[in-house]
Amino acid sequence: MYNVAVDVGGTFTDVLVFDEESGSLTEGKVLSTPDDPSRGVVEGMEAVCEKVGIGFTDLHLLFHGTTVVTNMILTNTGSRVGLLATKGHEQVLLLARAWTPGPLYGWMALQKPDPPADPTDTIGISERIGPDGSILTELDEEGVREAVAKLVDRGVESLAIGFLNSYVNPAHERRARDIVREAYPDLSVSISADIGQEYGEYERTLTTVVNTAVQPRTMLYMRNFESSMREKNFGGRLSIVRSDGGAMSTQAVSERPIQIALSGPSGGVTGSAYLAREMGVPDILTFDMGGTSTDVSLCRDGETPVRRDIQLGYFQFKSPAVDVHSVGAGGGSIAFLSASGALQVGPASAGADPGPAAYGKGGEAPTVTDANVVLHRIPPGVALGGTLALDEEAARKAVETVAEPLGMGVEEAAEAILAVVNENMHAALRVVSVERGHDPREFGLVAFGGAGPMHANALGRLIRSRSVIVPPTPGVMSAFGFLSSDIQNEFPETYLRTAEETPAADLKATVEGLVSQADEWLDGEGVAGENKRFDLYADCRYYMQNIQIPCRFELDELKGDDSAFLRGRFEEAHRQRYNFDLPDSPLEIATIRVVGRGTIRGVSLVESEDRISEDGSGSVLREDRVYFGGEWLDTPIHYRGKLRPGDNVDGPAVVVQDDTTTVIEPGYRGTVDRFGNILIEEDRES
Repeated sequence: MYNVAVDVGGTFTDVLVFDEESGSLTEGKVLSTPDDPSRGVVEGMEAVCEKVGIGFTDLHLLFHGTTVVTNMILTNTGSRVGLLATKGHEQVLLLARAWTPGPLYGWMALQKPDPPADPTDTIGISERIGPDGSILTELDEEGVREAVAKLVDRGVESLAIGFLNSYVNPAHERRARDIVREAYPDLSVSISADIGQEYGEYERTLTTVVNTAVQPRTMLYMRNFESSMREKNFGGRLSIVRSDGGAMSTQAVSERPIQIALSGPSGGVTGSAYLAREMGVPDILTFDMGGTSTDVSLCRDGETPVRRDIQLGYFQFKSPAVDVHSVGAGGGSIAFLSASGALQVGPASAGADPGPAAYGKGGEAPTVTDANVVLHRIPPGVALGGTLALDEEAARKAVETVAEPLGMGVEEAAEAILAVVNENMHAALRVVSVERGHDPREFGLVAFGGAGPMHANALGRLIRSRSVIVPPTPGVMSAFGFLSSDIQNEFPETYLRTAEETPAADLKATVEGLVSQADEWLDGEGVAGENKRFDLYADCRYYMQNIQIPCRFELDELKGDDSAFLRGRFEEAHRQRYNFDLPDSPLEIATIRVVGRGTIRGVSLVESEDRISEDGSGSVLREDRVYFGGEWLDTPIHYRGKLRPGDNVDGPAVVVQDDTTTVIEPGYRGTVDRFGNILIEEDRES
């Protein structure tokens, strides 16, 4: 049987097929089709299936990561949303949170965007739930009917319901939803209690409104995608990748599309964490450089880091997502001179259309890819497995536009472009490591993405990581991560009790209730009992403060007169990040959450014991002149498909494969490990 993963990016659509019998991976990469993303998905799958010699009927599992929700949020192109709020709290989305995008100038220049539900489409409903869950004012059911009828007449296409304190008692929200569905069964409706049972009136309401706004088009996309797969006779299981690296069914996505808003970046981190566990190198930094942006993250103990909010544009939503930091630096990032005459790179990108000048599609602006082509870091000829001809002359002309004003030669300017973009990405890696109390010298650097391996050696040198790890299929690592995903969902509940005064039995009762919810959800996703797993977390903070840190625990730890066992692990994490603790402050358990996982064997690494040679000479295709450190050096060009475990590749060297190119600098050595990874380290013998 074969499993396939598809990752739709801003520039390329990546496809990866895994053969369960042989353990082989076959990758493909086609240009994305922004006008209709599903067209690029089908084209990419067809191309890779043809390469493997199979049809859609041979596919068992299909994992799909999509940017359809992300794009709707960023471009504000979702449906028109109506909001039902508690009477007297209709302005909740306008109040928002105090946040500005910078220091004084940022505050002065900030133009606060309109809320995702227009105030004229927001109606207050007479009802009130107390903070303890008691009903203070009964729901005005007739008022709900009148309000919805008015909103529908105005042209509202979907409806969000967010009542005060519904996270404690959702009875009024659920009844209001039933009333709406009785009157308008085709109207998309979301209630805040279903999106997240956590305190925070603004975040909960905002997340519900955004979820509702993207719901109609997401449901249509899911239906059309399923239909196109059926037309190709795909009869396997289709899963959509979530923002937190898990996966869920298209039906679950249709109900909570907000949970796939960052599905693309999650795949690479999930795949890297899986790879790190298998390699026995559990502490890693991840470096994902694509055509438009670079995403970096930090994994400890082989675990995918997850945060509980998403920042997209101005708004911040309550939804679990892999903790990545992004910068506008990619292969398509455009180099330009600032008003002061300084060379800058990004965040503007040439994207897929027209793309870098070297692609020959009409691009004229100098990009990072053009700089690599000029320096022969991308060897002259073709890329993408021979499907894309590179125009070196066009790349040189593009780089000349910044070289001449700087008084530099073309090669010197191209190397300067790479130096600037590398420093931009170095700063991003420091954010997730040094600025959070981690020493990057203790971490490996897993590099992937279409452009990541080209810059990985330089980034490893700058950040001084232990070693640089280039996986076997780095250009489609996000797709590899999709194949290693579990069926997954989170079930949180606001707790707000101090650990020292909470009997473990009370905490255990709450946890068991959430485990029951997670178990029921996994049943609905078709997960068998032996494949279920439940991870337990307590989001803790010092009493009366709002810096929360998730503390993992096990059910059998819940015994005794209190829950103070959480304090030690909280303070260790707090001290590492902030370098202080408050020993006299009680510890408050703000939220309890259970992550329900259903294990799917979508991929497995094949370990080789073969040791063919130690010099890698059998993989050399030819020699070329490549520009390093201000001079052209004779450099062997290796074909990765001929490298075997134990092979050494001394720098300078360039390793080519269908989905990316790996650059090994002078003074460094690449060694192929038993899983086929290239480990790049400083060559201390030279």
